[in-house]
Amino acid sequence: MTGRPPTTPLWRPTGPKELALVRDSRWRAWPPRLPEQPIFYPVLNEDYAIRIARDWNVKHDGAGFVTRFEVETGFLSRYPVRRVGGETILELWVPAEELDDFNAHVVGRIRVVHEFH
Repeated sequence: MTGRPPTTPLWRPTGPKELALVRDSRWRAWPPRLPEQPIFYPVLNEDYAIRIARDWNVKHDGAGFVTRFEVETGFLSRYPVRRVGGETILELWVPAEELDDFNAHVVGRIRVVHEFH
């Protein structure tokens, strides 16, 4: 029996523009970063993603979305967990130039799990 590799759930707070690009990928990949975005940072905690989407994306973009997706656990080990605030404020920092490789290790579809307006 060949099973799929173990996966780790990640969340990504996003605004409407980025979400439209994810939709264009058929919910399979994150879009390339803009020049002023040197890193892609998925988060390790749903509550933290909710706070960003609700409190930041809505204010700046008119809407905020929380997405959930799975990535091969073994692949993620190359990215250290960054604590960027309190105990549960945890992110992975993926260099923009590695995003295609990161997307290749996303398992299944990217799903919207919360929406704020």
